[in-house]
Amino acid sequence: MSNLFTEQNGPQPPKILKAPVEIQANLRLLQQHHDPLIITFHDRNQRFQSYLVEVDRDRGLIALDEMIPNDGERFLRNGETFRIEGFREGVRIAWESLQTVEIGELDGARCYWCAFPQEVIYHQRRNAFRAALKQSQLVAVELDGNKISAALQGQMLDISATGCKLRFEGDQSTRLQPGQLYERFTAKLPFGAVTTTIELRHVHYEEKLGVSFAGVRFHDMSGLVQRQVERFVYQLQREARRFEKDELF
Repeated sequence: MSNLFTEQNGPQPPKILKAPVEIQANLRLLQQHHDPLIITFHDRNQRFQSYLVEVDRDRGLIALDEMIPNDGERFLRNGETFRIEGFREGVRIAWESLQTVEIGELDGARCYWCAFPQEVIYHQRRNAFRAALKQSQLVAVELDGNKISAALQGQMLDISATGCKLRFEGDQSTRLQPGQLYERFTAKLPFGAVTTTIELRHVHYEEKLGVSFAGVRFHDMSGLVQRQVERFVYQLQREARRFEKDELF
């Protein structure tokens, strides 16, 4: 039986995908799972969020949802080139849009039609075991910092040695900015609270559930906090192994 906790899925060198069928398959994954995309314009520091809403290989086009914040559309109208970056199961999928973008509609909603990418960077980066927390053991968290007017209270859904997934009530997609550092992230772990800086990787509001999901990466953790996080991840890993063993018998 394969071991779920080996390093076989650890970091790999970036691959450049050039076969249209491979590119389409990976773009489809981002679209189907509604994974948030980070858009950065060349020579600009601001980051924008969007989603892939259509992949049409036959027409040589893809469609992006409206940007958040929406003033990114101004740069599109100026004909500025940009980079698109998404993450799926620890894999970074990125490409550049160097051709003119057409602002249009898809199913009655505003979208941006871009050329189907000629090549895509595929980079398996995750090497840390990611543990999902059971509903009965969700960890309370608080997100605060100079860029937030009031602290956000939420729950941790999963965690690895490098980051975690969070849940907040209500729509927080306009309050939180992907790529932003938040200086005071506190998680109430079973053996004590820890506080560190985090970088927000993505945020998505699930309207049907009325909650927002956010992915964050730990930033500049102190040695003490890192040891506490690793201790918690190891504890969850042991529980998962025990559960896996029980399931076999």
